[in-house]
Amino acid sequence: MEDVTTRKTSATAASAKRPRASSTGSASERRDHLVKLAAEIFARKGFQATTVREIANEAGILSGSLYHHFDSKETIVDEVLSTFLDDLIARYRAALESGSDPRTVLSEMVRIGFSTLEPHRAAITVMQNDWNYLRQFERFNYLVKAEDEVEQMWVAQIKAGQAAGQFRADVDPKLTYRMIRDTIWVAVRWFRPGGRLNTTGLAEHYITVLFDGLATGERTTQKG
Repeated sequence: MEDVTTRKTSATAASAKRPRASSTGSASERRDHLVKLAAEIFARKGFQATTVREIANEAGILSGSLYHHFDSKETIVDEVLSTFLDDLIARYRAALESGSDPRTVLSEMVRIGFSTLEPHRAAITVMQNDWNYLRQFERFNYLVKAEDEVEQMWVAQIKAGQAAGQFRADVDPKLTYRMIRDTIWVAVRWFRPGGRLNTTGLAEHYITVLFDGLATGERTTQKG
């Protein structure tokens, strides 16, 4: 990692040569572009293996110019992940606050999860590949808190469905949630936009399997 003093000096020198953005809007757009570009590199190479220089080279700028927008690559990945989680959790909360029955809410939560595969593909990939590394650092404590909050949402809804008689009582809510979670997020590794199914079709197919099962006829698993 570069020395902080050297980094600041480089950033200052680059700033002196850089033409000022014509407006706040254009500066904001440039920053957003850099975040998306870096996210793609993080997803492709892994966060730890990616350097600030590589991000800058990909953007066609000097490393010092990148530091004008971000003080470290940690700040960039922080924005990538927090943007994804803020969007996901806000939409989950809205589904829970709709007042619908547990099966309807759970179906909507599945749709929400699958719908993030395209707009947040890079963030989801980074979460899977670099989760254990990033969670070591205090600034990323929110990752664990977000994970816990999301799990509580799903588990509570599954339990509500069991209490209402909509879901089987002989399944473990926490284990069921984790199987659903992994099915959705692992799909980012093989799902390709433009294929036979879009994310909407993918979600509906999964909801059918989740609630109606694969086997026909009477239930063959042991009842609780």
